[in-house]
Amino acid sequence: MKVAITGATGFVGSHLVKRLHAQDMEIVVLTRNSDRAVKLFPKSSFPKVEIVPATTTASGNWQNSISGCDAVVNLAGEPIAEGRWTQERKQQILNSRKLGTEKVVEAIINADAKPRVLINASAIGFYGTSETASFDENSQSGNDFLAQVCQAWEAEAQKVKDVGVRLVILRFGIVLGNGGALEKMITPFKLFAGGPLGSGKQWFSWIHIDDLVNLIIQSLTKADMDGVYNATAPQPVRMSELCEAMGKVMNRPSWLPVPAFALEGLLGEGAIMVLEGQQVMPKRTLESGFTYQYSKVQPALEQILK
Repeated sequence: MKVAITGATGFVGSHLVKRLHAQDMEIVVLTRNSDRAVKLFPKSSFPKVEIVPATTTASGNWQNSISGCDAVVNLAGEPIAEGRWTQERKQQILNSRKLGTEKVVEAIINADAKPRVLINASAIGFYGTSETASFDENSQSGNDFLAQVCQAWEAEAQKVKDVGVRLVILRFGIVLGNGGALEKMITPFKLFAGGPLGSGKQWFSWIHIDDLVNLIIQSLTKADMDGVYNATAPQPVRMSELCEAMGKVMNRPSWLPVPAFALEGLLGEGAIMVLEGQQVMPKRTLESGFTYQYSKVQPALEQILK
């Protein structure tokens, strides 16, 4: 199988490339940062990885490289949790997903030899936030900024269905692994100052990086998978439970809360990502036959942190 991947140099994408390469697949890395890609995937270690310079905002020769691929995995997007959400920053977050997906879909539609499937990332921010509601793939969207971004993102991806390409949309929860969100969360624990962010009552819907990569691969190879799937573990936890588990695994205290106003001072509107959450259940993912390696958060943290 030959797979084109956008966002391949990111946290999830780099894990995916390594796993696919280990399975002897051909990989086309479509990237805006060729230097980083070359360092991550040197030819001596990754002979079946082709690195193609790309941009998410303009057409170009990179789009031709999608023709002849069996599948496309679209993971590209500006990091959401870095820096304050100024109006300019919010526009970058939206454009990187909406316009980037538009260009990927355009390339698929124009390809002489079209891929059979597009796996398109989205996020559980689609559902909005709630301390009381539970969401699955059939739930309605929210109406905050992140929900609007996800709606626009997914709407662009839907257009590949017009040319008969199978579409799988994976709504990512918070991905736990060496790096990503967890790397930022463990710093206070290392300093013996760990504890819940905000009230601690907010839901934290998560997935281990290995399970996420396995789910992407199943989506690539299982021809009857189609539509939206929540990429979350079947047992979401409250923020206080997550921090308690982190404290146990790291043998550190976990009682010192980080007040909401401190996070709002640092992140502005972006603090909603950690101060509010959503309980998201992977109903269709389980129905697809997917088997989780890590369904409980403490064993997941033990595997990562120990």
